[in-house]
Amino acid sequence: MTEFVRKRVANAKNDILSGLTVALALVPEAVAFAFVAGVDPLVGLYAAFMIGLITSIFGGRPGMISGATGALAVVMVSLVAEGNAMGAEGEQLGLYYLFATVILMGVIQMLAGVLKLGKFVRLIPHPVMMGFVNGLAIVIFLSQLGMFKEYVEGEKVWMQGSNLFLMLGFVLLTMAIMWGLPKIKATAKLPEALIAILVVSAIVILGKLDVATVGSFIRDGGGEGLKGGLPQFQFDIFNKVPMTWETFKFIAPYALILAAIGLIESLMTLNLIDELTETRGNSNRECLAQGGANIVTGLFGGMGGCAMIGQSIINIKGGGRTRLSGIVAAVTLLMFILFASGLIEQVPIAALVGVMFMVVIGTFAWSSFRILTKIPLTDAIVLISVSLLTVFFDLAVAVIAGVIMSALAFAWENAKKIRARKHIKEDGTKVYEIWGPLFFGSIQAFNSKFDVANDPENVEIDFIESRVSDHSALEAIFNLVGKYEEAGKKVRVKHLSEECQALMIKASPRLANVIEHDIDDPRYHVMAKAKQ
Repeated sequence: MTEFVRKRVANAKNDILSGLTVALALVPEAVAFAFVAGVDPLVGLYAAFMIGLITSIFGGRPGMISGATGALAVVMVSLVAEGNAMGAEGEQLGLYYLFATVILMGVIQMLAGVLKLGKFVRLIPHPVMMGFVNGLAIVIFLSQLGMFKEYVEGEKVWMQGSNLFLMLGFVLLTMAIMWGLPKIKATAKLPEALIAILVVSAIVILGKLDVATVGSFIRDGGGEGLKGGLPQFQFDIFNKVPMTWETFKFIAPYALILAAIGLIESLMTLNLIDELTETRGNSNRECLAQGGANIVTGLFGGMGGCAMIGQSIINIKGGGRTRLSGIVAAVTLLMFILFASGLIEQVPIAALVGVMFMVVIGTFAWSSFRILTKIPLTDAIVLISVSLLTVFFDLAVAVIAGVIMSALAFAWENAKKIRARKHIKEDGTKVYEIWGPLFFGSIQAFNSKFDVANDPENVEIDFIESRVSDHSALEAIFNLVGKYEEAGKKVRVKHLSEECQALMIKASPRLANVIEHDIDDPRYHVMAKAKQ
């Protein structure tokens, strides 16, 4: 027990410092994604606080950070716009429709956890995982480019002149500090990102330099600053959003898409953190926590969210390993909103952009360039396709497309592996020894191995080195036996699993005389039932 407590206390410093760093990085991200979704910055900040806190306490992956994300924000844009259009003239109801959608999104995610659907993330192939990581790194990088714009006479344009050089200089300085600090053997280890943010902020504040800060970023976007109170229960959701079937039909598609994107991004980030920490999280528990967090967030005026790969990696690289780091990040963010808004608004945007650029460098799987020519062509195509789809569409489309492409490639490769060794016994019986998986994809090749018209009177089909995988395979065997019987020939089928035998006999009792039982019969299950 003493050793257990000692280990937890020993990492508390890393968790706290890493949580502080993450809180600083959460501010511009939450604000930016709120602007993307077309809602007030506080809606994004409240979401980051509530989702981050709840998932840190109850989630299935200690050390993973959740909050408002861009992947969800881009879907919310049209939802908010259509919701506003549904109100009376001058009445902006889009925000309340967003809250209702986030609540339904959370219910769907909790159902996924109850039904234990989180385990299916294991079916995501490694090329899809690498494509997801690369695509998300590119998305994070592109999202930071918007920080290099400024408002000139009410119009947002790219920075020029001294403003651009100052921005680039502080971004590079931040990156240099984060790159160089790990090479210095310091006794008191502090997160490089936190030190870089503090150093750059000190230079800007003490030098009274005119650069973009968190405060100017919020005000330029139409916000009034970070200052706010505690999240309030949104009673107006039930007053302004009619609880009718028409409303459900409007918000349900959005809720389903948001739930899918949120779970996929969260579970794949969970897998990535598992690999980085060499531990294993609980995917179903994470589904429940994400769902519960979104329900609470919707009720208390947040825009909804999911796991954030960038902030999660900042946390892990900073030494955050337990739930404490996420709790500190969420609570600190709330403290910023309540008490320290003036200080946080002075943090230069360049420092936060530099941190995120280092996250991009650390996130991108650079080894994918090296292995592209060494892995199968189909895997390389999947990896590149998922990366591009993540950038141009969204995460859910990219991952689903990648899994389908991988599954089809796997089925095609296995369909070509079916073989039939043929020989004649002394009594004249022709034996077909089947080798390879028999399933829907290999049926055509399987049927081509037999010569019903020219085979002798007695035929034996041996499946000892094959595996009957699905209902289509059972039907293929059933039809083949029928062809031999129509030709007046006697056929015996050997070494089917007990379940295969039972399903075939149940479909046609006459097959009991065709199937040969043996002590060496294999045991495995078939993916579907035969026709009744």
